[in-house]
Amino acid sequence: MTEPEISPELAPELAEDGLDWRTRVFDSLSYPSVIISPDRTLMGANRKFYETFNLSLKEIYGKKCFHVFLYKDTPCETEQCTISKVLKDKKDHSFTLKRHYRWEERIFSPILDDHGEVAYVIGSIRDITQTKSLENQLHGAQEFITRVIHSSASAIVAADRQGNINLMNSVAKELFGDYNGGEGKIRHTEQLYPPGKAKEIMRMLRDEKIGGQGKLLIPRTTIVNAHGEEIEVEMSAAIIYDEKGNESATMAIYNDLKDKLKVEKELKLAQKQLAQSEKMASLGQLAAGVAHEINNPLTGILFYAGLLLERKDLDKDLEEDLKCILEDAERCREIVKSLLVYSRREGTAKNIVHLNEVVEKSLTLIRDQKKFRNIHIEKNLSEDMMLLLADTNKLNQVLINLIINAADAMDGEGTITLITYKEKFLKKLFLEVKDTGMGIPHENLSKIFDPFFTTKEVGKSTGLGLSIVYGILEEHGAKISVKRTSTKGTTFIIEFPMYIASEEGPFLCKP
Repeated sequence: MTEPEISPELAPELAEDGLDWRTRVFDSLSYPSVIISPDRTLMGANRKFYETFNLSLKEIYGKKCFHVFLYKDTPCETEQCTISKVLKDKKDHSFTLKRHYRWEERIFSPILDDHGEVAYVIGSIRDITQTKSLENQLHGAQEFITRVIHSSASAIVAADRQGNINLMNSVAKELFGDYNGGEGKIRHTEQLYPPGKAKEIMRMLRDEKIGGQGKLLIPRTTIVNAHGEEIEVEMSAAIIYDEKGNESATMAIYNDLKDKLKVEKELKLAQKQLAQSEKMASLGQLAAGVAHEINNPLTGILFYAGLLLERKDLDKDLEEDLKCILEDAERCREIVKSLLVYSRREGTAKNIVHLNEVVEKSLTLIRDQKKFRNIHIEKNLSEDMMLLLADTNKLNQVLINLIINAADAMDGEGTITLITYKEKFLKKLFLEVKDTGMGIPHENLSKIFDPFFTTKEVGKSTGLGLSIVYGILEEHGAKISVKRTSTKGTTFIIEFPMYIASEEGPFLCKP
């Protein structure tokens, strides 16, 4: 076996100390290594060093480390020199260096004498190119996963086995609130749900009967954000296992159902409105037929009863009976008129009108009616241009009907508030009619626009008022609904398409 090459100055010292076996160990190291004196002079190297760099002892002996290792002609600055750090604290130090297409880790370790002082420094060079490549690949994979997580349209949350949250993507932070913030912010999974819900989810995750152990899909559940607000979400959760199959973490993906629920609500409303329109159309045809069938005999009753009443030889009882016949027949004629109004769907003469002017005109028409003497009417009308295409007379009929209904709901005493406003983004105009009556029972809300539906005493209402309102508004592309109702009053809201004049001509923003 070839003896390791050690400098003449170093060999006697090693021989004297009986360290020959150590030099052999040094020479057998699998990575290039050198021995450096405290003054940075290279004293020798192991076989791997000479083979790797195609050098000999003669070529490195007496040269300075900064020349061989760093390819510099001047020494390092003291605070940056790795050897200086080793000499100072007598500990290992290292740094990495990129050379062309290779990465090297250079490690410097102290050799202490009998007094604990640094006699020499061993410098080793390790090729870490492959390790660095793997690190870069791992870092790239981690960055990619991070980008995927934070680019997701869903909220993603991960937590350790104790439930401490250690990851929230940007969507989750927006949904729940930033869990890394100050006092009151979310830090634990139990804060994401109503009380007891987190434990219930973990129980379900471990139940093989529910979607498979370690996995869970809940189409609709409730979460709680950092402000204590409840939010409806779709949720999928999973337990993360380590390589040994032990639970190491949990993660959950949430999708806010706000938009979905809004669409579902709008769809149900549209379906309800379609069903209402179809029902109203059918009832309109029926009403027209009934009205025409009743109208002919009714005309005869009124005519002949009137003739009889003009006779001079009538006794008192017969005269009273004829008057009752005429009175009830007149009432029937009014009902027939209402039926005919309800059933008509002829075209209307629409003009550009200002919604506020319609309100003012309607109030003028009812100003002197007795039932409004103890009713205070308040107005909160928008100062914007509230233009729409409409038949003014029919809109007056709509508003008067609603105001009269409001007055009846308050037994002739209370406050009616009329509000108009514009939503420019939606291109809509809104009219609200609010009363302080006793409200509409919940079970009646689905029937209030049906023909002949009334809660008033027999003979006091035909039950066609709101049906006519509904039909007129439908002709105008408008919608009416109950915005709110309680024992403190009811608010009807009407949504009109806005009329807009453009350079190409005026147009109606249809709903």
